[in-house]
Amino acid sequence: MKRNVLVSGVIVALFVGVIGAVLAFAPDRGSGGPGGGGGGGGGAVDAATLVRENSHRLQTAADGKVTVVEFLDFECEACRAAYPVVEDLRAKYEGKVTFVLRYFPIPSHQNSMNAAVAVEAAAQQGKLEPMYKKMYDTQAQWGEQQESRAPLFRQFAQELGLDLAAYDKAVADPATQKRVEADRNDGVALGVQGTPTFFLNGTMIQPQSVQDFEAKIDAALAK
Repeated sequence: MKRNVLVSGVIVALFVGVIGAVLAFAPDRGSGGPGGGGGGGGGAVDAATLVRENSHRLQTAADGKVTVVEFLDFECEACRAAYPVVEDLRAKYEGKVTFVLRYFPIPSHQNSMNAAVAVEAAAQQGKLEPMYKKMYDTQAQWGEQQESRAPLFRQFAQELGLDLAAYDKAVADPATQKRVEADRNDGVALGVQGTPTFFLNGTMIQPQSVQDFEAKIDAALAK
């Protein structure tokens, strides 16, 4: 695995027991933040910065009691490894836990911004989740490449049935990239230094396993 990023000395390991396989992932560290990766658990952060009114929610719990926020980079292999874990958690806690997606493209990943802009352009047409999933499902096709894969992302938009004229307009609009950069800037302000970084009810967490992640969520639900 090739990475033009700083490697974290702290490894976040989420072990996924699917078909006898174990997936471990570590925070991907970029040069755009102060230092390195996902960081350890800590105190609560500013709630208004962590989840803004326009933050993308993959699903919402009616009571708003428990919220998981993930800062992610679609080109990050660690995020790709975490993706099925997050999807399983979403299924298990549907209706009980709100899951929020926030962009944190790593500057050294050549297509991470292109991917985030494509997802944001899709979100403007109500297709956030399908494009979010498409990026991870196809990451092996376009990740770790130096040339722009924006044409491929446009093909994804077509496959998902988006209005391509509107998609093209959104991708070309500087406001779309600024929306992505706003997420990243919030992440830096909150101490995010790599991806994936998770917050549970305003506190940065570093789960050591799927079971640990579930235990933390269960404890929050029980409060």
